Amino acid sequence: MKYTDKAQFEKANVFGTGNPNTAYAQYFKGNSFLNLLLKPGEPFVVANVTFEPGCKNNWHVHHAKNGGGQILICTCGEGWYVEEGKEPVSLHEGSVVFIKPEVKHWHGAKKDSYFSHIAVEVPGENTSNEWLEAVSDEEYAKLP
Repeated sequence: MKYTDKAQFEKANVFGTGNPNTAYAQYFKGNSFLNLLLKPGEPFVVANVTFEPGCKNNWHVHHAKNGGGQILICTCGEGWYVEEGKEPVSLHEGSVVFIKPEVKHWHGAKKDSYFSHIAVEVPGENTSNEWLEAVSDEEYAKLP
């Protein structure tokens, strides 16, 4: 379901918007928010990430020697998952995406909807995240 009204979105966003995502703001175009669902120090990260309409993160890759990757569980609103060289995937409540390690991709909100997903870092050996270039305005504008 698309949410253009912030108040309605906040009521539906059951895991909470959280705080401005200042730690990673340089890797996002637009405003994003982060609500950690596990305490710092747990063996992996689980967070609800909220994107304002039109917000998206940069292209990035989750590296791992073994295991690793990321799981996105879409909880509220509508967004996009785009893997390099593949067709964009429309995301909505209930969508689940497993992102294998070493796959270049990005994800974010649709132009006309707030969007939240739970991001789960899959445990693995020698895991890291490499942030790359921003998604171009031209590329984003081509999405329906």
